[in-house]
This record gives sequence, structure tokens and C-alpha cells, in this order.
Amino acid sequence: MTMQPVHAARQIAAPFLTTVMQIEPQWIDYNGHLNMAYYNVLFDRGIDQMWAEFGVGPDYMKERNCSTFSAEAHIRYLREVHLGDPVQVAIYILAADEKRIHTFEELRHATEGWLSATSEGMSLHVDMNTRKTAPFPPDIAARIYAVTQVHSAVPRPDGIGRRIAMPTPKA
Repeated sequence: MTMQPVHAARQIAAPFLTTVMQIEPQWIDYNGHLNMAYYNVLFDRGIDQMWAEFGVGPDYMKERNCSTFSAEAHIRYLREVHLGDPVQVAIYILAADEKRIHTFEELRHATEGWLSATSEGMSLHVDMNTRKTAPFPPDIAARIYAVTQVHSAVPRPDGIGRRIAMPTPKA
């Protein structure tokens, strides 16, 4: 991004931490753990909390008729979570430009700290009049730039850039 941060831009900690969330009973599948679809719900709720901090939540959509859409996501399921487990999402802004934000999220047990899942994603800024990508307005771009700078200074979590592939056979 080439925009400069404004002094009023709120600095979000690196990583951004959501509120503690609870697993809902209807999300538990016949295997007795959180169904894979609901990991995405938790990640999405986390992103929504961060968007609100940026000023691009529901009010932004109503006032400026712009929003963000998910373009891509890669989820890794690393350890089961169960009903009653408190969870929290940590979100890292990896990169951003005038229309996109690349994020990495970690779902952790909120009291024990172990990692349950990760999600790497790309979000797009969309003009809802045309339903096409559009540049962030300067004030929002400045906030995103400021947060991206803060997040670039922390160590990158394991798993960024992973792809799905079969293991290479050992000779």
C-alpha cells in the first residue's frame, strides 16, 4: 500500500484478538466434535470483529454502500474442539493493497492456549452498487496500512502459504 497512516488511525494489536467465543450445541456433529463448517463460522465472526475495528462493518455498508467479500480461504484442522470449549481467534494481517487484505487466523482454546485450526484468506473490498472490487476509501486504507505495518513486525505463525498436496513418497 502506498497510503500513509493518519494520526487518528487506531492501532490494533498484533495479532488482533477476538472476544472469547463458545461452541454452540447445534455445531457438534455425530463424531462428537465441532463440525468442519463451523470452524469457518468462528473465523468469520473473528474477521467481523476486526472489520468493525477498521470501520468496515455493517454501518460502513449502510453509510458508504461498500463491504468486504471473502475471495479465498484455506483451513487446516489441527486439533478437535468440543462443546464447552472456549475459543478465541487471533488474526494477522499479512499484506494489503488498495482492494485486498490477506489474513491468517488461528483458532485457539481460550484458556489452555493450544491451536485447534488455522485459516488463511483473501478478502476483497467491494462497491455494492456495482458488486465489483473497488479501492478502499483513503481513511479506511490508512487504518489498514497502519495495522499492516504493526503486524509486519511480529513473527509469522507457522502454516502461512501452505497448500494441499499428497506427501512425497520417501525413497
